[in-house]
Amino acid sequence: MGAKKKLLQIKEAFQLAQKPHQNHAKLVVGLKSTYNQLEDKEDFHEKFVHFLKYAMIIYRREPAVEQVIDFVAKFVTSFYQMEKEDGSEEGEEDNLLLNYVFNFLLESHNANNHAVRFRTCQLVNKILGNMPENAQIDDDLFDKINEAMLIRLKDKFSNVRIQAVLALSRLQDPKDENCPVVNIYNTLLENDSNSEVRRAVLSCIAPSARTLPKIVGRTLDVKEAVRKQAYEVLAEKVHMRALSIAQRVKLLQQGLNDRSDAVKEVMKKKLLQAWLRLTEGDVLELLHRLDVENCPEVAIPVLNAVFSLSPLHDFVQNCKNLDSRKLIPLEDLTAENVLYWRCLCEYLKSKGEEGEDLLEQMLPEPAIYADYLLSYLQNMPVLSEEQKEDFTCFENLMTKEFIGQQLILIIGCMDTTEEGGRKHLLVTLQKILILPATSTALISLLAERLLSIIEDDDRRIQIIAEIISEVREPIVTVDQPVDAAEIRKRELKLAEIKVKLFEAKEALEECITLQDFNRASVLKEKITELEHRKNDLIKEAEEPEIEEMRVEKNDPETLLKCLMMCYELLKIMSLSKGIGPTINEIIESLILPGITNVHPAVRNMAVLCLGCCALQNKEFARQQLALLLQVLQIDNIKVKLSALKAIFDQLMLFGIEPFKARRGNDSQSEDAHIRTENCEEESETIEEEEETATIHSLLQLLSGFLDSEFSELRTEAAEGIAKLMFSGRLISAKLLSRLVLLWYNPVTEEDIRLRHCLGVFFPLFAYANRSNQECFEEAYLPTLQTLLNAPATSPLAEVDISNVSELLVDLTRPSGLKPQSKKSQDYQDLTVHDSLAMKICNGILMDPTAPDVRIYAKALNSLELSSSSTENLLVLLNEILEKVKDKMCQRAIEKIKMNLTKDPNVGKDHSERTEETGLSERRQETDITLSENTLQNEEENNEDVLHTPVKSEATAKLKSTRNKAGRGQWKAAEARSVSRRKTGTTVKCGTESGDEIPESVPMARSRPSRRAKTVALEKTRMNLSRLLNTEADQ
Repeated sequence: MGAKKKLLQIKEAFQLAQKPHQNHAKLVVGLKSTYNQLEDKEDFHEKFVHFLKYAMIIYRREPAVEQVIDFVAKFVTSFYQMEKEDGSEEGEEDNLLLNYVFNFLLESHNANNHAVRFRTCQLVNKILGNMPENAQIDDDLFDKINEAMLIRLKDKFSNVRIQAVLALSRLQDPKDENCPVVNIYNTLLENDSNSEVRRAVLSCIAPSARTLPKIVGRTLDVKEAVRKQAYEVLAEKVHMRALSIAQRVKLLQQGLNDRSDAVKEVMKKKLLQAWLRLTEGDVLELLHRLDVENCPEVAIPVLNAVFSLSPLHDFVQNCKNLDSRKLIPLEDLTAENVLYWRCLCEYLKSKGEEGEDLLEQMLPEPAIYADYLLSYLQNMPVLSEEQKEDFTCFENLMTKEFIGQQLILIIGCMDTTEEGGRKHLLVTLQKILILPATSTALISLLAERLLSIIEDDDRRIQIIAEIISEVREPIVTVDQPVDAAEIRKRELKLAEIKVKLFEAKEALEECITLQDFNRASVLKEKITELEHRKNDLIKEAEEPEIEEMRVEKNDPETLLKCLMMCYELLKIMSLSKGIGPTINEIIESLILPGITNVHPAVRNMAVLCLGCCALQNKEFARQQLALLLQVLQIDNIKVKLSALKAIFDQLMLFGIEPFKARRGNDSQSEDAHIRTENCEEESETIEEEEETATIHSLLQLLSGFLDSEFSELRTEAAEGIAKLMFSGRLISAKLLSRLVLLWYNPVTEEDIRLRHCLGVFFPLFAYANRSNQECFEEAYLPTLQTLLNAPATSPLAEVDISNVSELLVDLTRPSGLKPQSKKSQDYQDLTVHDSLAMKICNGILMDPTAPDVRIYAKALNSLELSSSSTENLLVLLNEILEKVKDKMCQRAIEKIKMNLTKDPNVGKDHSERTEETGLSERRQETDITLSENTLQNEEENNEDVLHTPVKSEATAKLKSTRNKAGRGQWKAAEARSVSRRKTGTTVKCGTESGDEIPESVPMARSRPSRRAKTVALEKTRMNLSRLLNTEADQ
């Protein structure tokens, strides 16, 4: 009876442990007293594990089961804790239960049932987690646990892998370079397909020199939760000094610009605050550790984030750098404190009325600040050639220039409405711009601030023209060279005076001897006068003549300064202003000569100025096009880029019409009236041909840059052509095909901007209206033919052609058009897919034995066909069935035929079906994820755009959306494509598991049915039920 009573106590403990709000500590104490009174410990062990099995077969995270698991972990580890506290030898015996449970778990970890494997790993994790800090376990047991959990890290169920990761966290040794746990953690962080597994590893992995780069790498994970966890780990476990400056800057840049608000919040409130605590709250010290000179674009959002987390008046009161004049003394200026001052002023100004009062405490009057700025900038050092080679001198100059830039930018925060202060500020800025010591690094900012204060365009032009004149032709004092004849003349005159002086002195002596004092006084005056004349002549001979005159300077630095000011003026001028006499003079005297200058920086700035001038006047743009095209072909890459941008800007603004070839002059046009009609028609035809040839050659030149070896030129050309097409200035299926091929080309894998730009352009352009979709339809066959005919040595040979086909089919979907396009007359009876189906059928019939017929057949299955095209299509499909011998292709064609003949309203049904399967979701994905996939492919180093293995998280997301389309159908070939948009079939796979998907196979893959799985699960449950029955019999 007593034994039964004790046995009931175990069962009762397990039953009570399931209840919410149950005090597990009391249960542990009660069950422990039962255990201590028992003589037969083995019987207790068996019964304890027996009841534990009930919980271990439940996979779902039921609260009752979780409570039992927690209770078991606490009870088993309570003996270990008691042993350590008492220090008694009974611990050896009491540890028997711990060892027994561990042995049972290690035997169970390989069970077929995933629930058992999951609960085994969970229990190991919780038992190890409940052990005290200084816990020690037997070496053999340690090795067994380690081995078992390492095996479970490769389990196909992600939840099992997660628990195994957590279980191993206390078994890792970061100091051991060959620690298997650390090694597999590193592997899982980068390669596990499940985001929760990666997140679990991040929470467990111990930061070390080996693991830190992997942790930092997860801040770029595709999943928001993983990125968030990575930043939390870096904030809590990693000291700022463990990271290099480059890593700190990169982390801040990525975190504060993350697309997820949750990640931004973690960055602001955790990582940034942790780093501030390490600098004892000193923001300037934090800035010093970020190297603000080289990356102000990161330091500014960091400061704004810091300001957003505390009251504004606190920062104003704690700003100790300002003196009584509300200025930082010149000798105390550093890169950090001046940037902090500028950012705080800009932040206060952005807060409107709330910040205006505080801003007054931070800034002096404009007139005082203008004098302060002048006093700093006029003392800027000018380095000699020797000093430029000295790195210390050069670094010092760079720091001073950075400080100068920040001081100039502060002007933007000032209130310049008061007339006196504004005038003084304008005069000072003009004076600084004219100073020879003013560096080119400051010119653009100074000119920008000056022009922002002046509102009238005419006054802006006048002031900049005056400054350019002063800089280009300063007043210089010149020594006037003296003629040799003039010197001879002067010498003769001096000799004559000397003779007269000698004679006068002799006469004076005679008069004194004769005591003729009247004549003596006259002679004395004469001698004095001669002495003066003699001295004047000697002085004139010694002092050369000095004359003030204007001298034109043509050194590259001066020209660059003038062109920079001109560029800032042209940027801010209204496009309706046109080219006046002053601007025209600047073009003739400065810009056009600058384009032929030997220095690349001067040429580049001149091209930028010319491009801006061309936007002011259509006729001027037409005249200068030839010059820009010449620059585009012969200059260096930086200047070519500027010329390319200028040409695309002109085409965007004026279209291609102004740039057509103009034939003849006025006299020829007058003669045209006398010609016969035939002659007129002939001349018009010739003129049209010439215009077409001009346009063709221009587009050929521009599109030629799509194949440039320089990625910058490729990107600029692709972006320019995409803009022209999107704005309706250019429609060309051939160019569209080239853009698609460029996007898929493995050569552009590293061009993130190019791929991102095209990834956004394609869906936006395609779904804007029907005519754009028709352009894609026209590009379909040429694009695929180019890929099919690509030689083995070409990078295009690596592109997945079926993936390209799927993209183009998706972009031409009628259901993808914007609602306004559907309502308009664009949405006609025959859809774009109907005409595309005809083209594809004709393409198959041209060569029915070609290997690419499979791709075409697959594409036909993906089309949204309307009832209008059924009759014509069926004729073509029957002909294809007769000529095509490929079995897969025949099956696909028969399936299309069946769909077409089954329902006369196939178009309507198909459209409804696609809407049900979440086509609208996929359309949004197309807008967003096409560009995202582009970036993910760069990160994961895949060869094709939108062609990644299932391990990509974005792929998993897309496929899980597509799985809604139709359950139960499997085609392994379709699993290879990320941008799959077909609604009739689906990829059915565990997106959160790490299973690899097989390559394309000709026959359907068999897989167990849902019923077979249920039966298998029931068998597993029956094994455990036998134990329950045994218990009932007892």
